Amino acid sequence: MFYFHYPIIGRESRFPIYLISIGMHDCQPLTRRGTEYAYPQIFYCTRGSGILEVDGRKTEIKGGMGFFIPASYPHQYYPVGDVWDNHWIIPGGSGCECLLAEIGFDRPRVFTLGSTARLERIFADMHEALRHDSIYGNMRASGYLYDLLIELDRSITRTGDRGKINPAIKKCVDLIDANYTRRITLEELCEVTGISKQHICRLFRSVLDSRPAEYIAKRRIQAAKELLSGTDMTTEEIAEAVGFGSSSYFCKLFKRYEGISPTRFRDS
Repeated sequence: MFYFHYPIIGRESRFPIYLISIGMHDCQPLTRRGTEYAYPQIFYCTRGSGILEVDGRKTEIKGGMGFFIPASYPHQYYPVGDVWDNHWIIPGGSGCECLLAEIGFDRPRVFTLGSTARLERIFADMHEALRHDSIYGNMRASGYLYDLLIELDRSITRTGDRGKINPAIKKCVDLIDANYTRRITLEELCEVTGISKQHICRLFRSVLDSRPAEYIAKRRIQAAKELLSGTDMTTEEIAEAVGFGSSSYFCKLFKRYEGISPTRFRDS
């Protein structure tokens, strides 16, 4: 099978991120580019194999693998044999570079995916939106594009078989969700996971972009926002209910993470 979409870009060009092109080849042909291609490119393979050549290196890309090429970066790729089922996604937009960098797509990169099943479903939704709706199809596909990039990040960065979330992080988050109203120590997290303090801190930073104590504080603030929105409890009562030692400390952290005071949050 071979198909592609190059939608006419309209209002979606004002979105922070939108779709410029997608397509797939069941045997991706030889493609050679210099600096003339002005868009970043994301590829993932579901079966067969091919060769990517970039920066003087050759890498075999098999099913369950993918690669990223920045805009205007010389490269070439070609199949090995008669099958190389390769999907491509070309994103654009003012926020595209920043979002791609968050995924680790700020330089040429080859990656392995935990699974391509969910990517395939999102890709199919994008294809169907473009195929059946010539007016709003690309706006819908651009919405799916955000889902696809988040799924790429999830599948690439989470460790463990088949892209599942790291079990140690899952145990920590479950413990915090059940006990955030009381004091939770790093030693408790070590005990429930069986790993060292240093390893837990590294996992929190890589998966949740927070230190353990910071994540616990954010979880308490999440609960506080629900109480501020849905109850008449005072600030002091909420601070105590979600596990902060004092209302002044609660207000200080709330403003740090939310940018406004709890009172202003409730009023708004």
